[in-house]
Parts: sequence; structure tokens; C-alpha cells
Amino acid sequence: MRWLVTGGVGFIGFHVTRALLLRGDDVVVLDDFSDAPYPAAHKRRNAEDLRALAPAVRIETGCVTDALRVGELLGGVAGVVHLAGLAGVRPSFQSPARYARVNVEGTATVLRLALERGLRRVVFASSSSVYGNSTPLPAREEARADDPASPYAATKRAAELVASALALAAPEASVAALRFFTVYGPRQRPEMAITRFCRAALRGDAVPLFGDGSMRRDFTHVDDITRGVLAAADAAPRGFRVYNLGSSSPVDLATLLALIGEVAGRAVPAVATAVPLGDVEATFADTSRARGELGWAPRIPLRDGLRTVMDWLRRAPD
Repeated sequence: MRWLVTGGVGFIGFHVTRALLLRGDDVVVLDDFSDAPYPAAHKRRNAEDLRALAPAVRIETGCVTDALRVGELLGGVAGVVHLAGLAGVRPSFQSPARYARVNVEGTATVLRLALERGLRRVVFASSSSVYGNSTPLPAREEARADDPASPYAATKRAAELVASALALAAPEASVAALRFFTVYGPRQRPEMAITRFCRAALRGDAVPLFGDGSMRRDFTHVDDITRGVLAAADAAPRGFRVYNLGSSSPVDLATLLALIGEVAGRAVPAVATAVPLGDVEATFADTSRARGELGWAPRIPLRDGLRTVMDWLRRAPD
């Protein structure tokens, strides 16, 4: 089977593309190789590693808002994994229009073209950020999710609503929105908490700790997320469905730092800082739907996952 994977040389995109290639599928990657939200050198390195794994992989440059470019790459494709988008809560306050253009218009463009061409398997990345601070925890997909705490969260929820409407015109298709919960692992964006904290532990540096360390996150390893993406791509039922993909084991930031210190073999000093605008107090996924409909469940405990990040950082260039 041939897939179009947008954002296929980004953090999650690399792992999903690699998994598809390893199971024998053909993959066409579309990525803009931009410096947003982190240096494009990381994406170029990911592209090189994918080509080393599968020289026949097709990696193309372009933006998901470019309908002509997307249309060209859909030729011969049987399914779409749409992972391209602008990530990051705090930058979205400075560039809300850009976030809306890429995350909403880009998703609408990819899904419209895919469904118009009769594709039956479409999955795309959403975010636990859509739940905001007002959703009862653990968060369930049925929650209203109408109180976003950032422009980023608002664009991800808007993309879901557009996808739900587009799916009405293609009742035979499976369109799945995957709400990722605090994904971490090798090749993660360098500014994200776990990568920053692990790198600081290896160097003996202090790290900023937001608030009093009580903020909780449902940290989910990228390998678990990758398995969830493939499960949804293969087995999601017809129609529009939303799935939480999370570990369902939230951990506060103070505990996270202590675990990183244990894995690194040295304590990680922290400097208290103000909680940034847009950060929610806690994330916690109810994954009953993914378990029941997709046969998916997280497998990687946080401590084991942190070891994979440490190992990657010891080998990888900055």
C-alpha cells in the first residue's frame, strides 16, 4: 500500500514513515523543511536517515496549503497520514494567523483532495491541547472541547470540526483525528521539556521548572504514538472518529525531573519560573475508545522511555 505522509520528516512523522517502510509499505513524504518550530537541519537529518533505510522512499518539498502540490502527490496513493502542521503553544500567540493557515487551511486542503479522489483511509494529528483547562479528567473524546487555552489549541480543534464536516461527503471513508498527549522520545523537538531536561542532566545544567512543579502531563512515548497512528490508519471504522492516544499515567514535572535524574545518574537542579501563557494545568487521557476500536494500548513506561531519549542524545549531534 502507498501512503502520503505529510510532515513525514518531523519528529512524529519520521517515526511513522519509518514504521510504514519497515512493514513494506510505499511512502511519499511531503514536508516544507522549514525552520518552524525548530531548525530545519533536524528534518534534513531525518530525511537522510529515511533514505538510508529505504532508498526508494520519495521525499518531496512543499506546503500542505498548496492544493496543486498536494494534488500531484496524491496520485497512486491509497491512504493519507496528515501530520504536517505548526506545533507549539507559546509561539501561536505571536502568529495566530499563520497557525490558522497551516493547521486549519492545510488540513482542509489535504482532506478535501484526498476524499474527493476517493481515498478511504485518512488519519490526521490533533492534540490533547483541545481539552483546555475546563475538561474533566481523564479527558474523553465526547468532551465539548470548546474552551482552548491557546491559538494553537483552537486551530487543532477547528481542524477537527472541518474534517468532521468534510467526512459527511464521503461516508465510505474512514477519517480519524488522533489527539496526541505530550509525545516524547528520540528526535523530539529540541525545545520540548523532556529533551531539554535530559540534555541538561547529561551536561549538569539547571533547568527551568514552571510553577511549583505540580503541573501534570500524560507523557506518551513516540513508539506508542506510532503504533496508534498505524492502528487508526489500518482499522478505524468508516466515518469520522476521534481517538485519544496517551499513556493514561500523568506525572507531575517535579517527579519527571527526579526520574530523569535517576536515569542520568545525577540530580537535575531546577530554577522556578512562571507558568507560560497557554499551558494547561494537567493532561490525562481516557483511551478506552482506542483500546476498544483499534486494539491499541500504550506499552512503554516513562522510565524506559526516558532511557531511549538519553541514549539518543548521547549519540546524536546537538
